[in-house]
Amino acid sequence: MNDLKYLAALTLPISAVISIYFKGYWSFFTPFYAFVLIPILEVLLPHDTSNHEGEERTEKEKSKLFDWMLYLNVPIVFGLLGYLLYDVSSNSYQTYEIVGLIISMGIVLGTNGINVAHELGHRKGRMERTLAKGLLLPSHYMHFYIEHNFGHHANAATAEDPATAKYNQSVYSFWLTSTVRQYFSAWHLQMQLLRRDSASFFSFKNDMFWYAMLQVGYLTTIFLIFGTLGLIVALAAGVVGFLMLETVNYIEHYGLMRKKLPSGRYERVREVHSWNSNHVMGRIVLYELTRHSDHHYKSSKKYQILDYHDISPQMPFGYPTSMVLSFLPPLWFRLMNKRIPKEMKMAA
Repeated sequence: MNDLKYLAALTLPISAVISIYFKGYWSFFTPFYAFVLIPILEVLLPHDTSNHEGEERTEKEKSKLFDWMLYLNVPIVFGLLGYLLYDVSSNSYQTYEIVGLIISMGIVLGTNGINVAHELGHRKGRMERTLAKGLLLPSHYMHFYIEHNFGHHANAATAEDPATAKYNQSVYSFWLTSTVRQYFSAWHLQMQLLRRDSASFFSFKNDMFWYAMLQVGYLTTIFLIFGTLGLIVALAAGVVGFLMLETVNYIEHYGLMRKKLPSGRYERVREVHSWNSNHVMGRIVLYELTRHSDHHYKSSKKYQILDYHDISPQMPFGYPTSMVLSFLPPLWFRLMNKRIPKEMKMAA
């Protein structure tokens, strides 16, 4: 029964259903749940630093239950999006209600969409990687698959990595630099892959080209079915979704930099180059993303067996709470800057 705890991640889309169904001020229930109620639960619930060992670890790694709990997000995300678009195109809403529903849907796209896509995108199976790319589609972020797997995991905690926030950089500045640099980095990586395979720009191997076509086709289809308002809602919810991702990127590596060696190369990524949290609620709703150091140590390791490392820097709060704090840069800097090792500040 304890293994089913990750179903708690589905409370986010359930909160979005409540937002859509009850309308009015309930339209904002999902951001209230995600950034008020969950942080309160994080403070009240104990930390859990335990790791799975031996036979228990092996059993959890092989269990398909954990995979199916991820797959379940695919019909839920697209079903919820379809429900929202149908509802807003069929009924009259006040502007504030539309705003609330866009934010609510965007939070689901960022957590149950992009975050699950991130986990599945590291799997070896073609089916799982295809599902990952599909979950990135409604957030207009399919390029994340290439940049994250081929760029971020090689360059994390360096100035070359768009998804590593610099010391004293605000989250708002980071949204701009990371979003733009990641997109161009994905194209750069794609062209390298094409040259390696002696393939042309219009090759079927040019995933970035096909991602662009798919995303245009997706938005065109929404416009034809749900009209202008449906298109605006889908576009805006996708933006909220990828800004959720970028906020997580911001807190994951903020200010933590690898040393550049005399050879000109960087030291290897270690457990000290990611911020971690053992706050139970954040761990569950984000499928253990908060044990980020271990993910970088071995990116193919499944979420249910990620480990806690004593030497990994720990955040004072869980990831959801930390995301809220990052929206207040002076408070964020005051809390986090003193926790960054001096040598990393100098490297930055």
